[in-house]
Amino acid sequence: MESSAAPGGLHPADDPARGASGQQDAAGPPAQTPCGLGASLCFAAAEDEAPRARAVASATPPSRRGVVDTQRELGAGAARAEEGPEAPEEERASRPEERTPSPEEASASRAESPSSPEEASASRAESPSSPEEASASRAELEPRGEETPSPEEELEPAPPAAPGLALALGEPDLVLEVAGRRLRAHKAVLAARSDYFRARASRDVLRVRGVGPAALRLLLADAYGGRMAGVRPDNVAEVVAGARRLQLPGAARRATEAVAPQLSPDNCAAVLGAAKRRRLAELRDAAYRFMSDHYLEVLRRPAVFGRLSGAERELLLRRRLRAGRACLLAAALAPAAGARAGGAAGAAGARGEAAALYRFCAAAGAWRALAPLPEGAPARGCGLAVLHNYLFVAGGVAPAGPSDRVFCYNPATGRWSAARPLRQARSQLRLLALDGHLYAVGGECQLGVERYDPRADRWAAVAPLPRGAFAVDPAAAVCNGELYVSGGSLFGRLLKYDPRRDEWQECPGGGGRGRAAGLVGLGGFLYRFELGGARGDAQGAGALSVCRYHCAARRWSPGTARLRPPGPPRPFRCAALDGAVYCVSRAGTWRFVPAADGEPGQDAGPGGHFEPEPLGAPLDVRGVLVPFVLRLPDSSDPDPDPDRDLDPQAEA
Repeated sequence: MESSAAPGGLHPADDPARGASGQQDAAGPPAQTPCGLGASLCFAAAEDEAPRARAVASATPPSRRGVVDTQRELGAGAARAEEGPEAPEEERASRPEERTPSPEEASASRAESPSSPEEASASRAESPSSPEEASASRAELEPRGEETPSPEEELEPAPPAAPGLALALGEPDLVLEVAGRRLRAHKAVLAARSDYFRARASRDVLRVRGVGPAALRLLLADAYGGRMAGVRPDNVAEVVAGARRLQLPGAARRATEAVAPQLSPDNCAAVLGAAKRRRLAELRDAAYRFMSDHYLEVLRRPAVFGRLSGAERELLLRRRLRAGRACLLAAALAPAAGARAGGAAGAAGARGEAAALYRFCAAAGAWRALAPLPEGAPARGCGLAVLHNYLFVAGGVAPAGPSDRVFCYNPATGRWSAARPLRQARSQLRLLALDGHLYAVGGECQLGVERYDPRADRWAAVAPLPRGAFAVDPAAAVCNGELYVSGGSLFGRLLKYDPRRDEWQECPGGGGRGRAAGLVGLGGFLYRFELGGARGDAQGAGALSVCRYHCAARRWSPGTARLRPPGPPRPFRCAALDGAVYCVSRAGTWRFVPAADGEPGQDAGPGGHFEPEPLGAPLDVRGVLVPFVLRLPDSSDPDPDPDRDLDPQAEA
């Protein structure tokens, strides 16, 4: 008897609503459910679907299970036909099974994984960005074991070693695979210099990750010869990062040292950026050191200085002002006699004869030459000042008259460079540094004052001197953030410039009747050093006396400290260093120690004293000695004296 069920259809399960008897509705034949994927009873002949099919079949009434079983068997048969005949049991047993790695292999695999955030970041940066690169990367990461390269594959030879070492090493016994390249090397050489290679000494073929082929060649050459050649600013970050990854600390240091002479204001920002991205501390410090040593060049480049943060800018200046040791220096300028350029002395001074910088070596107690003045810098009537540990020389008497040229000396490099000229040529001026700017004050027939902005490399006019106050060859100093001028053609007058208000003020005059030899600001006081006494004062003739001015109280106090240098009277100039004032002349160098007052506003005693003996032999030069203070690199000190290191604190 034929079944009433249509082909490809199933009777629905008994509906409880129809009653427990399960009888069909008398209204007509039962509705059929079409066979499809939605019914979950037609299978694509997959073996993993069989359990589910059996579960469905078991839930089907017995009268309808034949259809379910038939459909499942037909689907499974079709799947076996597509897969082909089943392999024999022996063949299935001979198939290789997936091998579980040994503990040693698992440990080596973990050792090759990135062990630091820097390495993890570098690994992410080197991950493929396209499906083709991902496929190639998976192909390269397939385990090969310790296979020997075939003759068809080209192997790069090992770097050359020393003649004696080459005979002892013999043939290379290691193949390094990096980015599809194969380089030969000796296990003994690499294991002796790196823990990374020492831990993998049992391998004959080693795949190196995270290092490019070019960087690996440079590192191998360094491992064999101990010399880092071929390092440039554009690849130094990759080489240093590779040295850190392969645990070659000596190579990282040598790569940094090799690139340091190649840094310039044009590439230092790129090197610093690469070092910060890869977190390479030694390379970052090298970039900071270059920027600090060439601070003005970096300061004047918006593309470089503008990319630095505020903390980095402060760091560069702080490093520059703390590097090396503070030293007493003096510029030997041409004599002041024959002030007019047409005189013989003026012509000699304009040519710069005997014009040079000297440094005082405390250990030897003598002055020694440091550097000559640059060609074209007038050696007489110029102004000197120190800003950001640079020595600036401005103005002076040139063969054709007053000069407007400005030169700058960098003690970190020992080189002179030219800066923006003055707006007005002037001679017999004073140059002072205040709040990161330079001020050119006075000069012959000059009332104007100019201010120099080192970042913009530009001079600008500020408030001029009061009418009638021509300051020719005055003494000047900075104290409590204000600028003071006295002496010279001003005699006993004291003028003060307030940069916040951009105005000059008249202060109470004071001092003796002698000629001002120097004005120094120290500890809230101005110290005025005068050479010679009043007319008719035989006792004070040729003596050096001191008087003191309290800047906040606006009061002078006469001092009784007096020094009589040997020989005829000679002009003095003064500079402050380490809480003392050094008075320098061709006759010798004397040290003045101010009194240690309990309160700055109370004037007690004479205000200080001179040490009886000069510090060193006199400097045998012609002209005037103008002292100043610079921080010089330790390498430039032939006779280091630890007592002269005034700020030994290292950079925090």
